[in-house]
Amino acid sequence: MATLVLTVIGDDRAGLVNALADVVSAHGGNWERSQLAELAGKFAGIVQVSVADDRADELAAALEPLSGLLEVALHTGVRETAEAAQHIQVDLVGNDHPGIVRDVSGVLTRHGISIERLITETREAPMAGGVLFEAHITAPVTAEQDLAKLQDDLERLATEIVVDISVAAG
Repeated sequence: MATLVLTVIGDDRAGLVNALADVVSAHGGNWERSQLAELAGKFAGIVQVSVADDRADELAAALEPLSGLLEVALHTGVRETAEAAQHIQVDLVGNDHPGIVRDVSGVLTRHGISIERLITETREAPMAGGVLFEAHITAPVTAEQDLAKLQDDLERLATEIVVDISVAAG
């Protein structure tokens, strides 16, 4: 089986997911994982699809006509193995300002931690006014990584950039 990773973007409108799913299904593909969202009037996301090796080129060609509706970029992925890795969840909330993602991802990078999933959003602060920034990060960690030092570094950063950060092992 081939693993394909599709990145998609288009003007937001009804039927985009269905159009993509129809093409994947019609060519023997299996929609495995995805993250899709409307952002600033655009519908964008990433989809992992598996398909028989001998049908991968056929599926890739069938995606091209969607370009009037969705721009689709196709990338060959690697079949994931079922490794039992521990994960951490990092949750952050604070007043929005430039550099928050850079600062938090910098701490994780210094600890050799790769982000598996990052979800961010801004919303109005209900009582205080202004805009709140929220981030939710999931990342695999190994036994060799010092989670206590990571926690200390993230707490130090939280104080510097005035946000609340919590770290939980899962």
